[in-house]
Amino acid sequence: MTTTDHRKVLKQIGKKTGKLAKYKKHSVPKIRKNGALSKKCRLCGNTHAVIHKYGLELCRKCFRDTAPKIGFKKYS
Repeated sequence: MTTTDHRKVLKQIGKKTGKLAKYKKHSVPKIRKNGALSKKCRLCGNTHAVIHKYGLELCRKCFRDTAPKIGFKKYS
């Protein structure tokens, strides 16, 4: 469930306190502090193969596209 979906449901439930409490307990997505899903690419939001070295925080695909602009050179 995406964040937009869960916010829409919270609006729809609104003032029904019992249903709202149950929904928040079981269905609202957790805030991720650690792990793979907390580390996302700045450009595309991809969570796989994210490069954090030098503070880049780009996935490998976005890095290949933007590397020449940043100043990285390919040596092979």
